Amino acid sequence: MKKHFFKRLDSFNLQEMLIVLAIIGILLLIALPNLMPLITKAKSVEAQIQLKAIYNAEKQYYFMYSKYNSNFEEIDFEAPKTVKENGSANYAYEIIQSSNTEFKVRATALTDFNGDGIFNVWEIDQSGLPKQITND
Repeated sequence: MKKHFFKRLDSFNLQEMLIVLAIIGILLLIALPNLMPLITKAKSVEAQIQLKAIYNAEKQYYFMYSKYNSNFEEIDFEAPKTVKENGSANYAYEIIQSSNTEFKVRATALTDFNGDGIFNVWEIDQSGLPKQITND
């Protein structure tokens, strides 16, 4: 008769796992406030990219009709679905001013990225440079 010997594997018990998870949680709480400006900056890139796309669409419309337009459909720009519409966009876009010689488009954050009660706002005009109006 052959005897089978099973080698016992070392493992962690529940108490050890809970202690490790608690330590990781404490480290996250310490690190998270330092990471919030980076998270806000990364999310604001979305607004800058979309504002540049709107700027390009407005310029193209201007070259064709010698005026700027206040309607996204007429300049062939489709705003991305926002997080409130089950999309992924964190900003709402609106053309706040348009005339024959100038335009201004605003991107307003839909969520407060760092929880301070201030929503991030970016604008772009006919100069083509996105400007941060309100810093979150």
